[in-house]
Amino acid sequence: MAFLSVVIPLYNKQDSIANTLKSVREQSFMDFEIIIVNDGSTDKSATVVSTIKDDRISLFTTLNQGVSAARNFGVEKANSPFIAFIDADDYWYPNHLEQLVKLYKTFPNCGLYATNYENYYSKNKVVPSHFEAYSQPNWQGIVTDFFESSKVYRMALTSAVAIEKTVLLNNKGFDPELNYGEDLDLWIRIASTQNVAFCNTVSVRYFFEGPNRISDSPTLKRKFPKLNQYKTEESNNPSMKCFLDLYRAEFAIKFKLANDFPTFQFYKNQIDLNNLSLKTKVILKLPTLILKVLYAFKKYLERKNILISIYH
Repeated sequence: MAFLSVVIPLYNKQDSIANTLKSVREQSFMDFEIIIVNDGSTDKSATVVSTIKDDRISLFTTLNQGVSAARNFGVEKANSPFIAFIDADDYWYPNHLEQLVKLYKTFPNCGLYATNYENYYSKNKVVPSHFEAYSQPNWQGIVTDFFESSKVYRMALTSAVAIEKTVLLNNKGFDPELNYGEDLDLWIRIASTQNVAFCNTVSVRYFFEGPNRISDSPTLKRKFPKLNQYKTEESNNPSMKCFLDLYRAEFAIKFKLANDFPTFQFYKNQIDLNNLSLKTKVILKLPTLILKVLYAFKKYLERKNILISIYH
């Protein structure tokens, strides 16, 4: 049995899956199996995978049920007790699994293991995620406050984490009812009850642009986490409350832009405005027409490699 299972959900990624698999197969740590779940792709994704000859690869094809169900299916099929995830259009540097395994062996019994990652916007704009409290070169250890550390950049990116299979099963995996923020939902559930181990060495490249990303689909076709099931936990954890309020603000703005005002109000009503920056509070209050103009301008700036965030 391999030490680690790599789970890759695959849906219409014929142009990127070969490069993603190349990065997985060229890891310095080699004792792993690869579980690819073809989630009802309608392009040649499965054909591309089938041309790659590697005994470590197992390809399963299912009806299209979404990324949560695909990941859960991959976890079910995994033979190893330790599982890493990568999306079919992201990229691992050769040291990625080696870093995760080192974390796992050095800090056992954590709920989540994560490495740092860089955000690829274009060939001229690649931004490493920065975590101020853990910015020393090659820092690794157990994170003091996962939610405080994740306010600007997420400390847990799906393509940069590994988890024990038992932890995934005990937390009921990814919620198949969600197709946006399903990973965020799971990391909240795990980090609210268990330690998180982190290594700040960048070992993953996350691509913001790519075909068939659920984040690019219309808001009203997405299923977001409601974030209202943590009332008890966040009442006793101010940093968790602040973290959740940032995402509630993000979700509220998305629904306001989509003219879904009841859902906008649902998220807004859960927010303690003291947890938001002045900029975010102003954005929440803007008339929809002005908000749409500003959003279009934000997208224009992003194409010019100028990034603007509501989080700071």
